[in-house]
Amino acid sequence: MKNKYFAEALGTMVLVLLGCGAAVFNGGATSVAAVLTIAFAFGLAVVSMAYAIGPISGCHINPAITLGVWLSGRMKGSEAAGYMVAQVIGAIVGSVIIWLIVSTGDVTLGATATGANSYGEGNLIPALIAEVVFTFIFVLVVLRTTDSKQGAGNLAGLIIGLTLVLIHIVCIPITGTSVNPARSIGPALFEGGQALAQLWVFIVAPLVGGALAAVVAKN
Repeated sequence: MKNKYFAEALGTMVLVLLGCGAAVFNGGATSVAAVLTIAFAFGLAVVSMAYAIGPISGCHINPAITLGVWLSGRMKGSEAAGYMVAQVIGAIVGSVIIWLIVSTGDVTLGATATGANSYGEGNLIPALIAEVVFTFIFVLVVLRTTDSKQGAGNLAGLIIGLTLVLIHIVCIPITGTSVNPARSIGPALFEGGQALAQLWVFIVAPLVGGALAAVVAKN
């Protein structure tokens, strides 16, 4: 595997399949144990992909990270656009696999059948704040730990994955945790309804957070 765009699609597919799959097939975030299960599923998916495809594409698997990397001057705009398209495609494929498992059998499901993000009525502002702030933290960690001069070297993938675990532990009760537009787009397309109506929040807020992280990381 040498194509970086294919690597990004594959990595995002794995992230959605394993992370959202944990939410769907483990009964949703209905207890502390379930929250931890989902949080670690997302974090460990990132760790595994960081070492599997990191040498090929850098393992962004998240448009907010790609935006931050581009704004930091580490990649060209055309390359960043290609990454984002690949990530969305990968997320959709991951969601298709979850949908096929759910629709072709009798599987015990969580709160949704796809692991889509959503927030309760009247909680738009908390959702926006949470997604901007937690994406900012996540992308800042990514940018700093992968810095060619002051980064964490081979430990970066582990640090990034554990940061995502921590973010999920805090943010799951608020929005289900996106901090990744691609991760939200795929499941929402299959969930429909509220998840699709609220999707703009999980696209705009993470991109804003990623852009802010790029500004801070450069200063």
